[in-house]
Amino acid sequence: MNENKSHKPQEPRTYRYFAYVCFKDSKKMYSFGCDDDHYQVGDQVVVETIRGQELGTIVKACTPFIVNQNGLETKPLLRKATKEDQEAVKINEEKAKEALVICDKLIHKLGLEMNLIEAEYTLDRSKIIFIYVADERVDFRELLKELAAVFKCRIELRQIGVRDETKILGGYGICGRELCCHAHQSEFLPVSIKMAKEQNLSLNPTKISGVCGRLMCCLTNEEETYEVLNSQLPSVGDTVTTKEGLTGTVHSLSVLRRLVKVVVNLENDEKEIREYQADELKFKPRRKKQKISKEEMKKLAALEKGEGASKLNDK
Repeated sequence: MNENKSHKPQEPRTYRYFAYVCFKDSKKMYSFGCDDDHYQVGDQVVVETIRGQELGTIVKACTPFIVNQNGLETKPLLRKATKEDQEAVKINEEKAKEALVICDKLIHKLGLEMNLIEAEYTLDRSKIIFIYVADERVDFRELLKELAAVFKCRIELRQIGVRDETKILGGYGICGRELCCHAHQSEFLPVSIKMAKEQNLSLNPTKISGVCGRLMCCLTNEEETYEVLNSQLPSVGDTVTTKEGLTGTVHSLSVLRRLVKVVVNLENDEKEIREYQADELKFKPRRKKQKISKEEMKKLAALEKGEGASKLNDK
């Protein structure tokens, strides 16, 4: 007689401390479990990830361990990196460059529509990850077979989007500075057309799209400030009363300086443009919806949906 035995799910392993680690040039921080808190900021360590063993750097002091309430497993910090580990990373980087060339040749040989970006070995070289960009889904089964025959290890082919491609490759924005995503951003923040309108920017897609062809990440940098300031200002076209008791219509605004240009009504039906501090006017703070043409709306909607063309390969 067969008995159905119920097995309790295995409890996730617990540790005494969390260690906080970043990898390579990434600014994103990951937490790993450890039983010692002697690790210092800047120490190189070997950790177990879903990809395998990898070398990272401690970026924050250890904190007491807290069990993950959603049941997710906390991966372990294995050890402090040795000279052998650091040497292995250098060798892996050289081998990854060679692997990139080999994989690229196989892609062209098989006629696959994919753009290879990067190759990376895990620390123990049990796995190699090839990162690529493609407009559509790629059937890379034949490529996978050929790669496995060449490298004799586990192969992972990972498709990424144009924003991630830009983050990896880097570059310079129209401001002349290094791209935010590559220089300091740990992850992508949601960006919307509303942010450009709130900051009174030109709604020309070529002016507010980045190298990746999507809305510029830096639109989020001053969004909160503009929201607060705009809530304290009239809108263009609003009727206001000046400190002299004159009425007028808002002509234009300088949001950051809180200056308002007003077309005031004088005697004998004369009008004059005068500039005032916002505090010198009486008005009802409110924001009007900015009118956008249908053609502009289509282009802007494409940017928001991520349909803009990447400019990485522009010359």
